[in-house]
This record gives sequence, structure tokens and C-alpha cells, in this order.
Amino acid sequence: MDEREFFDERSDKKPANLSCPHCHQSAEYEIQWLVRMKKKSLPPRADDRDRAKFAKAQSYMLRRDDMMMCKNMRCRKRFEITGVQSVAFLADGLPAAGP
Repeated sequence: MDEREFFDERSDKKPANLSCPHCHQSAEYEIQWLVRMKKKSLPPRADDRDRAKFAKAQSYMLRRDDMMMCKNMRCRKRFEITGVQSVAFLADGLPAAGP
């Protein structure tokens, strides 16, 4: 079985306060995340190895955006997001709370 069959996927946007390294102006940006929530039960065709993988699986979020464009109209340069982690694990059963 593919690992993606253990999770329900959805897209989500979370706000983050980032600072442009070029103009040093900070602003709030919407960062796109892929949220993978662990399913309640395993599909019926799973074997023993799949059951072991499913028992260890956790819900998590993956950051989709790596670059942002500065909101300052004079700057507008693209910068890499470095202050926000790229993977965040979630407590099972709880909605995704910020990055």
C-alpha cells in the first residue's frame, strides 16, 4: 500500500509574520500548507506490514511555499522563507493550529 492511503489530504493557508531580507520590512503573509490527517481506520486490504506502518503514522503539515514576494511596493523582491519550519507534526484528532 502507498503511504498516502493512510491520510486524508487538504490544502490550508496559515498566516505568518515574515521580514523581507532586502528592505527589512515585516508583514503578515499567507503560507500554503498541505495538511495530511491520519485516517480513523486502515483500509481492509492491508497486510501486517501496512498495519505496522499505520500504527506509527502521525498527522502532519507540509509547507508548500518556499518563496514569498515582498509586500512593500518599492521592493517587491522574492525571498526564501527561512523562519518557518517545512514540516510540522500535529496531535492526532486536533485541528491544525498555526505553523
